[in-house]
Amino acid sequence: MPQIIDAKGKPCPTPVLMAKKAMAEGAEAFTVLVDNPTAVENLKRLAANQGFSAAAREENGTFALDFVKGEGCAVCEAAIQSPLPAPGADWAVFIGRDIVGDGDRELGTNLMRMFFYTLTQSEDKPGAVLFMNAGVRLPTLDGQVAEHLKALAEAGVEILVCGTCLNFYGLAEQLQVGTVSNMYDIVTRMQKAAKVISL
Repeated sequence: MPQIIDAKGKPCPTPVLMAKKAMAEGAEAFTVLVDNPTAVENLKRLAANQGFSAAAREENGTFALDFVKGEGCAVCEAAIQSPLPAPGADWAVFIGRDIVGDGDRELGTNLMRMFFYTLTQSEDKPGAVLFMNAGVRLPTLDGQVAEHLKALAEAGVEILVCGTCLNFYGLAEQLQVGTVSNMYDIVTRMQKAAKVISL
């Protein structure tokens, strides 16, 4: 009988870490129980990146994801088609706030918009843009920044947005661009980058 990992009620990124631990211990088939859709999406991405399928089913508000190593699935195929760059091959931008600098807020807002516009025009684009804390207001509430991020995404830039932060600010339903992510994915993405620029 497959191992059951009960991650209900666990904060991000604990369910992902629990599943990764099972993989590291050699488990090739196991089931993870969670109680929110964000955890489901995070676990599906983990499965795809680690060569597992992760079929999800829901019953009475509980989601069960059945991990099976090596079985094909649409999510896995998508991950294979667009793998993360090799270490040292790219760079990432970490955004932990919604303005640039500590001075005037209007100026800081305009500078942030100019930064992303400039990035869209650059030939040297980052491999990823990572949003946490107040930074999640940019891909949700700032239409100009969101449009620039869409252009970056179309150019192949990965946009990861902290799900815990979106929930904290009540913005989960307003995300205009990017993938709802977690601390584990964001830290891993930083580690894969040759350099990380923080604003």
